[in-house]
Amino acid sequence: MSADESLNNAEDLLARLEAARARLDETQDPDQAIEILQELAELAKEVEAELQRAKRAAETEAAQPPDPDAPAS
Repeated sequence: MSADESLNNAEDLLARLEAARARLDETQDPDQAIEILQELAELAKEVEAELQRAKRAAETEAAQPPDPDAPAS
C-alpha cells in the first residue's frame, strides 16, 4: 500500500471519527455514549495505525532509487 493510499484511508477514518463525535454530542443516553466512546477509541487506533503505515510507506518510497523508465512528472 502506498503512502497516498494510507493517507486516504486515514482521512476516511477521520471522517468516521468526526461523525461518531457528532453523535456523541447529540446523545443523552449514557449507554449509547459509552458505545460511541468505544467506537471513537477504536477509530483513533485505526487512524494511528494508518498514519504509521503511511509513514513507513513514504520512508520506503523515499529510500528507493528513481525508476529510469518512469515518465517524468
